[in-house]
Amino acid sequence: MSANEGTRAYDAVIVGGGHNGLVAAAYLARAGRSVLVLERLDHTGGAAVSTQPFAGVDARLSRYSYLVSLLPRKIVRDLGLDFTVRSRTISSYTPVERAGRPTGLLVGGGEQRTRAAFARLTGGDREYTAWQRFYGMTGHVAQRVFPTLTEPLPTRDELRRRIDDEAAWRALFEEPLGVLVERTFTDDLVRGVVLTDALIGTFADAHDPSLAQNRCFLYHVIGGGTGAWDVPVGGMGALTDALAEAARAAGAVIATGHEAVRIDTDGHTAEVAYRTRDGHGVAAGRHVLVNASPQELAALTGDPAPEPAEGAQLKVNMLLTRLPRLRDPDADPREAFAGTFHVAEGYRQLATAHAQAAAGELPAAPPSEIYCHSLTDPSILGPELAGRGYQTLTLFGLHTPARLFDRDNDAVREDLLKATLAQLDAHLAEPLADCLATDADGRPCIEARTPLDLERDLRLPGGNIFHRALSWPYAEPDGGRWGVETRHDRVLLCGAGAVRGGGVSGVPGHNAAMAVLEGT
Repeated sequence: MSANEGTRAYDAVIVGGGHNGLVAAAYLARAGRSVLVLERLDHTGGAAVSTQPFAGVDARLSRYSYLVSLLPRKIVRDLGLDFTVRSRTISSYTPVERAGRPTGLLVGGGEQRTRAAFARLTGGDREYTAWQRFYGMTGHVAQRVFPTLTEPLPTRDELRRRIDDEAAWRALFEEPLGVLVERTFTDDLVRGVVLTDALIGTFADAHDPSLAQNRCFLYHVIGGGTGAWDVPVGGMGALTDALAEAARAAGAVIATGHEAVRIDTDGHTAEVAYRTRDGHGVAAGRHVLVNASPQELAALTGDPAPEPAEGAQLKVNMLLTRLPRLRDPDADPREAFAGTFHVAEGYRQLATAHAQAAAGELPAAPPSEIYCHSLTDPSILGPELAGRGYQTLTLFGLHTPARLFDRDNDAVREDLLKATLAQLDAHLAEPLADCLATDADGRPCIEARTPLDLERDLRLPGGNIFHRALSWPYAEPDGGRWGVETRHDRVLLCGAGAVRGGGVSGVPGHNAAMAVLEGT
């Protein structure tokens, strides 16, 4: 649809049709506000989309973002979304070789099975008891923190009082996470499994003094008040399709192929200049909400650019004719790949990989985690593929900062992919390549995306999936009431770079809409 409204004034003009922009549009339109969404691409959804990446193959994959934890059920209910998630039956499986034999740690399938898995790996009950105590603590924090994400920002002291656990506050908010992990667990593999939640998309060491790893960990364990990560039924695009439908049904105008190029504001109203394939236009609004990175916001408003962001992940999508067999004789692939399958993510392995990447080298043993969407939600496969037992695999690699790809993105991507899959193959009873499906042109069904690919395709600064370093979920000085405010009175940031942004949550979109409705 074309905006075709060069002089019309809207209550809100939203720059960017990713999931947060669509959340804001739906809330504002349902409140009776006139809303225009300007989206640069020919479709909405941003990084939360489902696509058919392999030619002639009837499989719709969550191409970029892929699991849901931080999306409040409140948003789904408020907007009447036709969207559901499904729990994974297994939390994680981590293969390892101990005493010369392949084994692993399976977390899930009930307390008795998990306890037995810990005992088999570690030789006793100590680590499992510590695991229960540790995640009991994070569960308490999650219950106290998660509801605040859709409320006005608490102060640091208010959040501390709300958590009401000084030991947890010190361990998660004040000391490097490595201190807590090393104090709580003794087994290297168990330590690594815990630490991975602190490193998803975040290039940091367990003892990083910036506490970037703590902030990343916090967002990975508070979702829904439980920390559970669920599978979006129908793929991630099912969410953004439902959001676009809700926004349109409430009266919002969504104009794809409209790229915002400048925002001008006098503090009372604002104008967004945009370009299309056919020309240029201007849309006026009482408020402008920017569902883009802080860097893009600065470029649009002419403000100084913030500190550059850097992504640090490899995303790989695959389609298999069957799940590969594992070397661990006690592991069923349908369970091992149903949760998070950890590869080369022992505690010492993660530290080594980080040190090598920080020195400008690709990790010799690239850490990654994998899961199979189609085991939990076979609807993403066409009936014929599902009937023949095909499965998807999603791989997310860690400790691969964008700087490593600067010299030759294509060549480094290929080298990294080869090394990453070699780490997986070391735990398989058959090569993964033997299980890959082929597309209509006979090519293996596998695609990889580096941070530089995400920067090019999605305009994520440095390929950072969070747009910038994650923030603490409390008010910083001059942070505003909702964490979405900018130095321009009528311009709000509703993307992942807002305070309490990051992940597929809709929280910045909700909070920007609340800021508009509160002030008008």
